[in-house]
Amino acid sequence: MTDSSAVLGQERAAVADACRRLGAEGLLIGTAGNVSVRVEDRVAITATGAVLARLTPEQVTVVDLDGTIVAGTLEPTSELDLHLGVYRRYGTGAVVHTHAPMATALSCVLDELPCIHYQLLNLGGSVRVAPYATFGTPELAESVLTALEGRSAALMANHGAVTHATTLDKAVEHAQLLEWACGVHQYAAALGPVRVLDEHQQLAVVEAAIARNYGTTHPVPPAQEGNR
Repeated sequence: MTDSSAVLGQERAAVADACRRLGAEGLLIGTAGNVSVRVEDRVAITATGAVLARLTPEQVTVVDLDGTIVAGTLEPTSELDLHLGVYRRYGTGAVVHTHAPMATALSCVLDELPCIHYQLLNLGGSVRVAPYATFGTPELAESVLTALEGRSAALMANHGAVTHATTLDKAVEHAQLLEWACGVHQYAAALGPVRVLDEHQQLAVVEAAIARNYGTTHPVPPAQEGNR
């Protein structure tokens, strides 16, 4: 093992930055939550007990895919097995676990967050709630991995949420989107029965997004620019 900050130095800094951003938005509270990013067979992951909103790169530990520490002086998060499990099973690039208020609240009452808005299709559709298990246990890791099948996000019963993506920025965006969707559901449920998009409506959104290359900017064609 080495404590050299040169090992995945850029990634350790990126994890620390992501934690500070999520902390500023209230998605990470105190020491609760964890973030990681993978580069080949190395994972930069938050240390246990660190205050995430003030995290520094030195508080990010590097491990291999077996969990052996290869850089850093601090023990990694207690949810290390969960992060490594997501990497092994889904081959993803980054994992974010939060105790975000709206997501945590809904995890206490729902068995599934339904697809109430087409933006949830960015997470794979409806978001499953993994059954409760004690934090840091193999049982929790396995239940979350099952809930993530075909999805980029899952809620963790009476606990919080987890998202993953090919990049750290995208995993953070997924966490933000999930928290927004949980808030929308809470507000809607307070007003009356919540309408859910059916499979036909979801498919229509996918087809429209592909046809319009939704989510990217489009320059005005030259002919139209001349008429402006």
